[in-house]
Amino acid sequence: MKSNTSTVDLKQTLELFLSYWKWILLCVIIAIMLGFTHLRYADYEYKANATIKIRDEEQSQKLPSLDDVKTGGLFSGGADKIKDEIRVIRSREIAENIIKKLDLNIRYYADGKIKEKEYYKDAPIKISFFESDSIIDRVNQILFIKIKSPTQYLLFKEKEQSLFDDREDTEGKLYDFGEKVETSYGGFVIVPNETKNTLKAGSSIKIAIIPVRKLINLYTKNVTITTEKGSSVMGLELKETVAKRAVDYLDELIKEYNNDVLKDKEEVVKVTSDFITNRLQKVSKELEEVDYTAEELQKSKNITSLGAQTDLNLQTNKQLEQQIATTATSIQLISYLQEEIQAEDKSSDMLPADVGIGDASTAQMIRSHNELVAERNRILKNSTPKNPVVINLNDQINALKSNLERSLNNMKQTSELTLNNLNKENSRIRGQLYAAPTKARQFRDIKRQQDIKESLYLYLLEKREESAIRLGMYTPNAKIIENAYSSYLPIAPKPTIIYMASLILGLMIPIGIIYLIDLLDSKVYNKNDLTSILDVPYLGDIPKTSKKQKLIKRVDYSPKAEAFRIIRSNIDFVLRDLKDQQKRLFITSTKAQEGKSHTSTNLASSISFSEKSVLLIEMDIRVPKILDYLGIKEKPSKGLSDYLADSSIKPQDIVVKHPENEFLDIIPSGTIPPNPSELLMSPRVAELFKYFEKKYDYIVADTSAVGLVSDTLLISEFADLFVYVVSADNVDKRRLVGIAQPLFEDKRLPKMTMLLNGVKPGKKGYGYGYGYGNNPNRKKKWYSFS
Repeated sequence: MKSNTSTVDLKQTLELFLSYWKWILLCVIIAIMLGFTHLRYADYEYKANATIKIRDEEQSQKLPSLDDVKTGGLFSGGADKIKDEIRVIRSREIAENIIKKLDLNIRYYADGKIKEKEYYKDAPIKISFFESDSIIDRVNQILFIKIKSPTQYLLFKEKEQSLFDDREDTEGKLYDFGEKVETSYGGFVIVPNETKNTLKAGSSIKIAIIPVRKLINLYTKNVTITTEKGSSVMGLELKETVAKRAVDYLDELIKEYNNDVLKDKEEVVKVTSDFITNRLQKVSKELEEVDYTAEELQKSKNITSLGAQTDLNLQTNKQLEQQIATTATSIQLISYLQEEIQAEDKSSDMLPADVGIGDASTAQMIRSHNELVAERNRILKNSTPKNPVVINLNDQINALKSNLERSLNNMKQTSELTLNNLNKENSRIRGQLYAAPTKARQFRDIKRQQDIKESLYLYLLEKREESAIRLGMYTPNAKIIENAYSSYLPIAPKPTIIYMASLILGLMIPIGIIYLIDLLDSKVYNKNDLTSILDVPYLGDIPKTSKKQKLIKRVDYSPKAEAFRIIRSNIDFVLRDLKDQQKRLFITSTKAQEGKSHTSTNLASSISFSEKSVLLIEMDIRVPKILDYLGIKEKPSKGLSDYLADSSIKPQDIVVKHPENEFLDIIPSGTIPPNPSELLMSPRVAELFKYFEKKYDYIVADTSAVGLVSDTLLISEFADLFVYVVSADNVDKRRLVGIAQPLFEDKRLPKMTMLLNGVKPGKKGYGYGYGYGNNPNRKKKWYSFS
């Protein structure tokens, strides 16, 4: 039972919506037109993509641990580095460089009827500023240009209106192309861009100067960077209103990122190169002094060549001298590096790499130190020294410095011990040279110093060349897998989604309004509305028809006529116990204007058409309408009220014959009395019904509205059946429940039945038709062939 009820409710809901199909269709059409208008004038958005791979030379040279492989995959070791590189790519400094390089803070727009068209690299004019970039980057200004001729233009001040049609030529100031324009933010010139669109007289152009900081926030937010876990491949994406601008931005973003990384690597090389250059200058000066001393010694002592005996004596000591020179050079380099570590007035924390100390662990510590310094400096570009990552890196750098200093101290102590041993051994060997001339001994001392300085000088020259070669061998950090590209097809707004949304809104808005109105509507529209609130027998319903068609005819195939025939049959069924007896039918309603008199007249006519004698009594003596419905223009002088007030008037004296229907007689209401209720309480009412009891098959009484006056209740005892007329789309359900239901429960109206009048087809009314068979008087449509 519940399933059937749900099905009926769903069907009625669908019928309700379908009854407003014209309005729903109109809303859908309007919504689709609005969607079309939105697509026509909306700013389309395009997407550009690029793919790069982050190189990590150190990471590729070592294998990940087993724990790293288990938790993050084979290439998970560089995950933190990838995150750091993403932060660098998103940095404001890189975005600012791109914006300035591409002049993205200066936009050109062409005048349109409704929508402005933006130029990108194809604007017919170009603006150039005299002031420095630091001033222009903060300007937020809009300039309006109107081309007067190929050599002149009008410059307008900024206004609220965006349409050029709102501006008169007298409001602008005339300038020549190339003429300097003075403003509060500096001078500028506007020149034609001859390689692009040609200038057209009368055309209008808007120049928007946007603050760089505003665009930095926009682009750093709009650039989307995606990467997969354990992978060093990055996907870059940017959405823009101009596809080519998005492509250019991503290409420039990759270039700027690579330049930033190369700058960090070059800084390490520069520190090393500066260190070597400074030492070269110092060693060169020392070598020059030793050479000068040797020269002076040879001049003063007349030394030209050492004898064979001296060579023989010194041959044994040759290897020791080489070892002493090598050890002394190592000690000197260690001292230089210690001075570099302890220096506090340096511009950079970078340490010289590969200075030739010869210890692999020390060289590795220096490289690790420089990598940490470079990473810390890169993070500081977009962060503060209080960043936990920066603090952690500083701790690691200080720890490496401490380890490096200890290692250098140990190396120096070892080298010094070795040098002392070598000197002792050399002293023992030199003791054998005491027999050699003093000149040769003095010259050998100077020659040894000369060799030491010369070897150190040549070594430093070699390292400087290596540093220069290494600088030329550095490669960009980001390998381009796919250059920036765009399909040049808009990604938003998408026509399919817009039209689908328009269709849905076009349907949902009217349907929602209809449903809400129906939900708040408390009126009666159909049988289900009536039977759901009243436990009163339902007699039938009358469809709403044109006001011109008030009465049914004898030969009538209209739905209205069929409805009254059905009601006539239902009345006979209800009063089947009164067989061969007169049937008295009283018609009433809740209030006026519900079709009570209309129902009484047509019901009486329908019964009379079956050749049953009917007496129609107009007992609503307050507002009589029966004669108007029947079209009887000659008003009788006497009626019901006259009969009740004057005992000399007989019942047959007030009966009016219908001029066209021999089976229908009428008793009009008569003169409207001042006391209708008192008249209806007269015993002559009973005499009236008793007099006509055997003369008519049916008596139909049109009574007053029971919800307004008590007239009907005074004569209800004479009725065999009460027809309670309810006007569809006119009476509130709550009023019916408060008036009609108590009358039925208290049996105040004998055999009370409900009749629904003026039911509209479709719109919450009946969804079926009346009539059966062919109407011989029906006119065929022009398109019907049979």
